[in-house]
Amino acid sequence: MTPEAREIFGNLERVAKERASRESDQTLLAGTLAVKRYQRARFEKTYGDLLVEPRYRAAARFFLEELYGPQDFRERDAQFARIVSPLVGMFPQEVVITVLALSELHALSEELDTRMGRALSGTALNGSAYALGWQSVGRAPDRRHQFELLAAVGHALDGYTRNPLLRQALRLMRGPARAAGLGALQRFLESGFESFRSMGGASRFLELITARETRLAARLFEADTAALADGTASVLAELPFE
Repeated sequence: MTPEAREIFGNLERVAKERASRESDQTLLAGTLAVKRYQRARFEKTYGDLLVEPRYRAAARFFLEELYGPQDFRERDAQFARIVSPLVGMFPQEVVITVLALSELHALSEELDTRMGRALSGTALNGSAYALGWQSVGRAPDRRHQFELLAAVGHALDGYTRNPLLRQALRLMRGPARAAGLGALQRFLESGFESFRSMGGASRFLELITARETRLAARLFEADTAALADGTASVLAELPFE
């Protein structure tokens, strides 16, 4: 097995570990699902303009449904694990690096969501509670790395849309993917590819995502803890449910 394949498998194992931890503790599971639902609502508010903009709405919806949503991606992850070794052996190195970044993003996001779920278990979620949970979890370098991975995957997808051979190969995979029980993974790949292709260039979209996520993270870390706790803080406009 190549080093890249080992890293990808390792990231999938990290995701499985987070799922197992949550499923063994129903309070933690409920708290983490609440965090995921809240973050989805936050994304819809932060990027409401992109979700209705014809040029960007497909890509914004892809981010919302495939990267930020509360869905259980267990089926897709299992299908992904089944083809890691042949994928690493068959695809160009740049594609393998993108898959590796995507798997790391998935693992890191699940770990941070679990920590937020644990910090906020039993708490009615609103902007102040979310900010307090964010500060309690900390891990600012990991938050920055999360944005870096997100941007790296996005830029790679944007580059692949300009490769007509890759697009044709993806279409030709539909039948074999369904026959091999890889339908969920195929839908994910096609959704990402087509949503980025429809933008005709993703640089501005990714700049907006990076700038807004970086600004929001900084403001969450900088918010006055005491004022948040006693309800006198001015809650961030980007956060829903106030």
